[in-house]
Amino acid sequence: MTTHAWRKSSYCQEGEACVHISTDPDGVHLTDSDAAQTIVTVTPAAFTALLDHLKSL
Repeated sequence: MTTHAWRKSSYCQEGEACVHISTDPDGVHLTDSDAAQTIVTVTPAAFTALLDHLKSL
C-alpha cells in the first residue's frame, strides 16, 4: 500500500470541502479527503494542462 504525503489546497471552503494533492515521480494524486478512499492519479503534464485551463476561466 502506497503512503501519500497529502497537502490540502489553500482554496478550501469550511470543513473538509477541499482538494488534497500528493505527488511522486510517477504522477499527481488528487482526492477530496485526507482519508483518501478514492484517488485520481494523472501525469504531471495532464495536471499542468488542467491548472492552465482552470486559470483561463
